[in-house]
Amino acid sequence: MAAQRSSEPAAAPDLPTLGGRRSSYRERVADALRAALIAGELRPGEVYSAPTLAARFGVSATPVREAMLDLAKEGLVDTVPNKGFRVTEVSEKQLDEYTHIRSLIEIPTVVRLATTADPVSLEALRPAAREIVTAAAAGDLIAYVEADIRFHLGLLALAGNSHLVAVVGDLRKRSRLYGLDALVRAGRLEASAREHLELLDALLERDERAVRAVMTRHLGHVRGLWAAP
Repeated sequence: MAAQRSSEPAAAPDLPTLGGRRSSYRERVADALRAALIAGELRPGEVYSAPTLAARFGVSATPVREAMLDLAKEGLVDTVPNKGFRVTEVSEKQLDEYTHIRSLIEIPTVVRLATTADPVSLEALRPAAREIVTAAAAGDLIAYVEADIRFHLGLLALAGNSHLVAVVGDLRKRSRLYGLDALVRAGRLEASAREHLELLDALLERDERAVRAVMTRHLGHVRGLWAAP
């Protein structure tokens, strides 16, 4: 699309808002880029120019350039003078460490929600869980990642600890799920996506053992099913 005078086009495309928060247009562009990074659609070591990414996401180059500078501050990309931005490499060891920390935080927190969370608040997460399944069936990895983050951070928020949510959100930003596209081609991502609905049902049934089993299996995918290059 043609560049606009303003960084926000007259008709903004439907960009994700990770975590479901209210955000500016620049932040929404950054969220779309983060989701592409997490889903492995933007590959480590590759250099991407702002105009190329702008065309890919249907926005103007200015907000993309601004958003990529934000991602550079987070260490997700490096600036390459006169060329664009290089996606930073994340080692297998780093990914293992991120996943380990997430398991230490998320599994016990979600298990406790089986006895403490309000059923109405849990049920309010069902539309996001269904969006995850729909995105998986359609092979839309960016929509999948966006809905997945919104679901999980929304679930953790029910524990009432905003710092915990922020830590997990940061770990999710830094992770990469390179195997998602392969799962789509193999028709296996939708089955994994349905675990979100399974988890909700277990929580509403107050079944702590089932909640722990689903969460352990689900997080195991990060370095199992989803980790294949």
